[in-house]
Amino acid sequence: MVYLDYAASTPVSEEALHVFEQLSKNFYGNASSLHDAGGKANDILTYSRQSLAAMIEGEPDGIYFTSGGTESNLLAIQSIINGLPAHQQHVITTSVEHPSVHYAVSSLERLGVKVTIIEPNQDGIITKDILKKALLPETGLVSIQHANSETGIIQPLAELAPLLKERNILFHTDAVQTFGKIRVSIKELGVDAVSISSHKVYAPKGAGAVYMGAHVPWKPLYTGAVQENGLRPGTINVPCIGAFAAASEQAMLRLDEQQKLDKQLRDYFLQQLKIRQLPVHTLQDNDNRRTLPHIIGCFFEGFEGQYVMLACNRHGICLSTGSACASGYHHPSPAVKALRVSDRDALQFIRLSFGYQSSKDDIDQLLHTFEHLQKEKKGA
Repeated sequence: MVYLDYAASTPVSEEALHVFEQLSKNFYGNASSLHDAGGKANDILTYSRQSLAAMIEGEPDGIYFTSGGTESNLLAIQSIINGLPAHQQHVITTSVEHPSVHYAVSSLERLGVKVTIIEPNQDGIITKDILKKALLPETGLVSIQHANSETGIIQPLAELAPLLKERNILFHTDAVQTFGKIRVSIKELGVDAVSISSHKVYAPKGAGAVYMGAHVPWKPLYTGAVQENGLRPGTINVPCIGAFAAASEQAMLRLDEQQKLDKQLRDYFLQQLKIRQLPVHTLQDNDNRRTLPHIIGCFFEGFEGQYVMLACNRHGICLSTGSACASGYHHPSPAVKALRVSDRDALQFIRLSFGYQSSKDDIDQLLHTFEHLQKEKKGA
């Protein structure tokens, strides 16, 4: 099988699997328990907080473990708004966010919180002017993704942050797709809260984290919860969190090497499209936007993305038509529509994404399948 859907989920690395197994066998106590077994489990959590916090240049006390990226986004946005005063009950987010962000703000809107959804420009970018026009005196929180999981487009968070800081507006970012792939520093980005997830960095599914700085006045949604300083209830998944930290450490060690490989594969794919004269256009053709090196968004002229995905699957190749969390819905992706393309073109969108085990052979097999589809269409 050729796997080109690493942006959706990654295989568990040997290092993470080993840590998960050892922690499951030897550190099985409840981290909330006061006996020695609980203390040992809590030591794993303490180490994992310190490790993950260092990776994003934050403080360990700011790391709160969750069940994944979706819960991290939900808890971050809703808990922050819950902690803000009545005169700051306005949240701004974008039309291209992960569905979990829209779940969060929709719930807040039903509770009376004012919500503004802003659109990026035709290059998929939220500019200072776009954000500034949406700001109100009562704005308390802005949530803008670090990069889009479907298109790979990176948002200029560091350019937007000063605009919010001078108005004392808190800034949250969904960094699930960028953490472990490019540098994510709360200091450099200028954000107050960050969401990350385990299964994007070769750790088991089921763990995530949200970072909130000590200055963020969040309040818990669940009264009486004791885990994670009251942010969420439920027994903490120590083995999965330990594996998350271990996999993240490995991702950081090989960050530069992986970026180099991703860029080589991307360049090879783009070159081969031209050499083979395939009618495939990519988002990388636009110099006005920065994109993640491991994600390529494509439009295969004359074919719906879902058809291409299923045809590739028959040839043993896994890729995506967009966000896995939105799969099953046959309609244009908001992230792709935001690029000002027609519904017809948006439905032709496919995404391939690279990872540790990706190779030029994988790309060649994909291109061979594309050529096969093109010949079939021409009746050759």
